[in-house]
Amino acid sequence: MDLRTYQACCRETARYPDAGANPIYPTLGLCGEAGEVADKVKKVLRDGGGVFSPEQVAALRLELGDVLWYVAQLATELGLDLEEVAAANLAKLASRAARNVIGGSGDLR
Repeated sequence: MDLRTYQACCRETARYPDAGANPIYPTLGLCGEAGEVADKVKKVLRDGGGVFSPEQVAALRLELGDVLWYVAQLATELGLDLEEVAAANLAKLASRAARNVIGGSGDLR
């Protein structure tokens, strides 16, 4: 499945206040779901020495799907095409790698 198709299919399941004119809701949802991913990874470090069981990987797969859904909703709310967002990100990273500035800090390096 390509990202454009995914974004369109996600929109069909958007059920939140003022969907279509509310970037705040998916932003908050994205933060919450990313926190759930971080919490599951933290527990793998705490309880499993950093070794992921198949069950933990399966649980993370579901949470990452939720993160992706909220990213798609936020992109849609902002009028952004997720396919173009992904392509721009890859171009940015390739440019940084070519200039040997992939590490470091600053958005505009």
